[in-house]
Amino acid sequence: MLRRLLFCSLLLCLIAAGASAQERSITLASTTSTEQSGLFAYILPLFKSQTGITVRVVAVGTGQALAIGARGDADALLVHDRAGEEKFMAEGHGIDRRPVMFNDFVIIGPKSDPAGIRKAQTAREAFSRIAAAKGPFVSRGDDSGTHRMELRQWKAAELKPAGSWYRETGQGMGPTLNIAGELDAYSLTDRATWANFERRRNLDILFEGDPGLFNPYSSILVDPAKNPAINAADARIWHEWITSAPGQSAIESFRIDGKQVFFLPGSKPGS
Repeated sequence: MLRRLLFCSLLLCLIAAGASAQERSITLASTTSTEQSGLFAYILPLFKSQTGITVRVVAVGTGQALAIGARGDADALLVHDRAGEEKFMAEGHGIDRRPVMFNDFVIIGPKSDPAGIRKAQTAREAFSRIAAAKGPFVSRGDDSGTHRMELRQWKAAELKPAGSWYRETGQGMGPTLNIAGELDAYSLTDRATWANFERRRNLDILFEGDPGLFNPYSSILVDPAKNPAINAADARIWHEWITSAPGQSAIESFRIDGKQVFFLPGSKPGS
């Protein structure tokens, strides 16, 4: 009987150890664009197959992702707002911030382009034209990296959008694009989410190419000194992977309809 009990105890310990080994995971707080573009669906299985670590993504606006990291409710971040990232680091919430990739923002809208932004020379002029024409505009309004970029453009144009023509959704990029499609409205979006967006209706890219719409992404480790409960060891493995050859190669090989939509630091789109 004693032998049987010892055997059962040993077996339970082995099962528990095996389950623990299989359950290695980290929580990654990230912008919705990395998920809704399909990037994570492509690269996370590659990461898991190489490391055995599951990445559980909390896809929210960058502002929310930074707040989650500051609370210690995530092990790592992948975000896209330089000012917010620098503030996060300066306040001591993160360690080892690294560039990961970039793309750009574009302004989409109805093909008829009632505000005439196709003629604009700069993003600032495009936003000014939209406001002057009171062309319907749908904003994420969610403190995301995209929303922060939009607000910077309105500020550069010395405008404070308000009125029935300006609508805030408080939602991610995908739902916001859906609403823009229903309303035949303008909106600012990252290029990758737009490329993966299928219900375009009467919408098209109407303005692009302004250097001010550059959209870099960074990986940040949450500081384990402030948050001892986080999985710092496995978060470090993710952080090293996404910024080294295997992860960078995975990002570079991701395509939407055969087109590359994320580019590596230091590279040139189309090169």
